[in-house]
Amino acid sequence: MATQLFKLVIDAETITDIEINPELDKYFYELSEDERTADTVTIPATEFTDDEGNVMTGNLTVVSTNNGYYLLFINGVLQQSSLYTVSVDGSQVVITDAATIPVGAPITLIVTNFAPVSDSETTVTT
Repeated sequence: MATQLFKLVIDAETITDIEINPELDKYFYELSEDERTADTVTIPATEFTDDEGNVMTGNLTVVSTNNGYYLLFINGVLQQSSLYTVSVDGSQVVITDAATIPVGAPITLIVTNFAPVSDSETTVTT
């Protein structure tokens, strides 16, 4: 009798539910000449107001590593991420190449973090 290869056959169905759960924080500031040094603007976190109009008393929310991002708007225009940095602890925002930003210009920082959750269920039907 010849050798025969037996193959295991399994029929299964997997259903995965994913929740992205974005967490969004918005911070607002009007440019003051006091924060400008040459063509760099350094804004302490305590100069921003939150989405409810409360003056910040602590640091800004920071992005989760590989799971979030910042958006900075000046006068309603989205800025390239290479033109600004948010400190690692969220204590300040530094904007470079800022000599032409007019005093009183609105600056909006949006911090988006994600807290994804997934759940999978596999049903073997054979």
